[in-house]
Amino acid sequence: MSCPTRSDSSPAATRNPLTQLTLEQLRRRTSVKWRTFAPDVLPLWVAEMDVHLAPAVVDALHRAIELGDTGYANPTAYAEAFGEFAAQRWGWTDFHPGRTAVVPDVMLGIVEVLRLVTDPGDAVVVCSPVYPPFYAFVTHAGRRVVEAPLGADLRMDPAALDEAFRRARDHGSRPAFLLCNPHNPTGVVPHRAELEVVADLAGRHGVRVIADEIHAPLALPGAAVTPYLTVAGSQDAFAVTSASKAWNLAGLKAALAVAGPHAAADLARMPEEVSHGPSHLGVIAHTAALRMGGEWLDGLLDGLHTNRTLLEELLADHLPTVGYRRPESTYLAWLDCRPFGLHTDRPGGEPGVVSEVAGPAKMFLDRARVALSSGHAFGTGGAGFVRLNFATSPAILTDAVVRMGRAARDAPSPPRVDPDS
Repeated sequence: MSCPTRSDSSPAATRNPLTQLTLEQLRRRTSVKWRTFAPDVLPLWVAEMDVHLAPAVVDALHRAIELGDTGYANPTAYAEAFGEFAAQRWGWTDFHPGRTAVVPDVMLGIVEVLRLVTDPGDAVVVCSPVYPPFYAFVTHAGRRVVEAPLGADLRMDPAALDEAFRRARDHGSRPAFLLCNPHNPTGVVPHRAELEVVADLAGRHGVRVIADEIHAPLALPGAAVTPYLTVAGSQDAFAVTSASKAWNLAGLKAALAVAGPHAAADLARMPEEVSHGPSHLGVIAHTAALRMGGEWLDGLLDGLHTNRTLLEELLADHLPTVGYRRPESTYLAWLDCRPFGLHTDRPGGEPGVVSEVAGPAKMFLDRARVALSSGHAFGTGGAGFVRLNFATSPAILTDAVVRMGRAARDAPSPPRVDPDS
């Protein structure tokens, strides 16, 4: 099945940003999503969306270019716009722009906050499987990762968190918890009660919480995001966020680190040079998205909901053995491909993964020409899974899953892997 050369121009599709670009148009892009793999590959891996920019963002950037407004970033309006958006969307009415700092992007902001509240060698707890840069950036910053695996329902496990916090405290004086809210790759949105448990456990163990909330604007119908800093007991915590994921602005660098009231003094120690990293055009784009891009975002969320349902139907028809839990947020689907037998979990808790050689992501790339993110990179619990980005047109999503189903049917049985070898 091939993708159409024309995008849908019906009234309903006009509001849906995911239906407005053809595959031919997308292949002219030069971002990492469209330049990593060969031209015959459908790239559904990295978290970039197949959309035009929101008109409000385009207008703001054009205006800046016309004015030659390309100097140094002034983040005040960005923090104010985020506060307005947070109050409208989440009821976060006591947000204080004065307790923010502009940072280059969410992950670099997390690293800078970790440097404020932890020491080299301290432990940072993560709920695996989780966004791979959590491991890479934490380790590069000289901290140690401690995993608190998600439960079988892909939600945070209080017992696992309690044990991980205890171990983190035993092996460092200033431990931290890196919370993914909503969770990447599962798309789970923690309930307020779950976050209250996190705050209680963190308080009892002396763990500082840093919430990555970059996907928070992307709650899909049926789910409601609770910003961590609105939860009782979060006063000494931080959130790091941006408009990057919801408005497809990854290449326009700008993010905000936000401190709870008891963490403001820590945030004030952020080195001044960190604020030199964000782009002025990035700040302009993110501010415009938050302040004037709400209608565009609503159309996107409707389109993502449609694609979420379409993906469920396509998997049932073409990959019925693949496990799929409907994500509550984000445009990322976490697919359980363990029935294919292309992975192994070795004794001792460390996943011994064949996925680099013969795992499901490699199989779908080689046989279906569909690029997905391999689950093994997401830590313990990820072996045998793939992450699929469904922020694309229904035609491309359909083509991809049909190809994947054909590849799975035609694939030879994998060799048996001896877990003791």
